[in-house]
Amino acid sequence: MNKLFTIFGNPVSHSISPLLHNYTIRAFGINACYGRTMLENPKYFRETFLKCGFNGANITVPLKETAFENCDEIYGIANNIKAVNTIINKNGKLIGYNTDASGFYESIKEFKGIKSALILGAGGTAKAIANILKTKEIKATVLNRSEKRIKYFLDNDFEAFSWSNFYPKKYDIIINTTSAGLKDNAFPLEENLLNALIKTSYYCIDVIYNKQTPFLKLAKKQNKPHKDGADMLLYQAVLAFEIFFNYQYKKNDIEKHMKYVFGHLLKI
Repeated sequence: MNKLFTIFGNPVSHSISPLLHNYTIRAFGINACYGRTMLENPKYFRETFLKCGFNGANITVPLKETAFENCDEIYGIANNIKAVNTIINKNGKLIGYNTDASGFYESIKEFKGIKSALILGAGGTAKAIANILKTKEIKATVLNRSEKRIKYFLDNDFEAFSWSNFYPKKYDIIINTTSAGLKDNAFPLEENLLNALIKTSYYCIDVIYNKQTPFLKLAKKQNKPHKDGADMLLYQAVLAFEIFFNYQYKKNDIEKHMKYVFGHLLKI
């Protein structure tokens, strides 16, 4: 029976997840298809998922918290993050996971000696990163424009600040999880302050992929090791594929096929 998968988001047309998953599906000879679903109204998330008959889905911004709220069961670190980016349909029940967290950590393993991190933004991706860093004994500090969204972090024993009460200090790595630079030339933080933070850091990473954002351009100008979110996207997709197909395929083989898409089809 043909299996159907999708990625939910708004916007979602830019997502390369269908390319990654469909190429790998074909490489394994699986009878399945992976598409895109743009959802304008989050309240229809569960209804849309079930009516369309999806076997599984990935979820991107701004629906990761919505997905968490609509799951019947939550596994693993997603319980701490309160955000889900991978769901499977198990006999009408929605089972939620978060592969962003482990995917991010895989992507920074090449950066050695990290003990502290400054995370810019306070959405679902920031929650995933903060929680996985905590499990690796890396102190995560969150900085967000407004106070409202940092409540989760403060309630879960993270250091968190709004722009109005932040006092800069040295961090080993600076991580941008905001959309600044995705469709514009904006910085995730006031430029002079961002420059100062980069100067005293060792590494910089932006979860936006396939683009040299203004933030990463600043890092490059200061000769700081940096990278975009392509590796995070790759590794979270590998983990999601394992979940979709119940770990029937070897992780190394999944990674090999998806890396082919990155290296040869997307030229990333």
